[in-house]
Amino acid sequence: MRPPAVRLVRRGRMPYAELLALQERWLRRLQAAPGPEAPSGAEAGALLLCEPAGPVYTSGLRGGLTPEEMARLRALGAEVRATGRGGLATFHGPGQLLCHPVLDLRRLGLRLRTHVAALEACAVRLCECQGLQGARARPPPYTGVWLGERKESAVEGTSRPTAWL
Repeated sequence: MRPPAVRLVRRGRMPYAELLALQERWLRRLQAAPGPEAPSGAEAGALLLCEPAGPVYTSGLRGGLTPEEMARLRALGAEVRATGRGGLATFHGPGQLLCHPVLDLRRLGLRLRTHVAALEACAVRLCECQGLQGARARPPPYTGVWLGERKESAVEGTSRPTAWL
């Protein structure tokens, strides 16, 4: 029995709005597919990799940016977007790797916390490969990877009925 496939989609540098549109297309694709009882080898989603084309600040469900801060950032040329993800404000800029999994975790047989822990372990390993020793994930309720008191990698998501973004 083959496990469900997860497609790797590398897009290079792209505007953040295009990444959001790509996420929505993948989400609709997953929602249209059969449920967790899909046949062996069925697609379970995609891992979208890109680099932001310009500076972008996203604010999550808990906010994080005042209207004055948003106006100042826009005046400096940054894109500012409200998102449906958890968390506060996050900066995305050229030179950063954005990794957006759009997955049906049920089809993969994963629980959300198990998946987040695997993403954090991957980010820790990536930090080590880049010479950033001492990077660690913190215990729940924290997510992401930290180097001392500095957050090196964010893990933020939105839970939807058939996918996790």
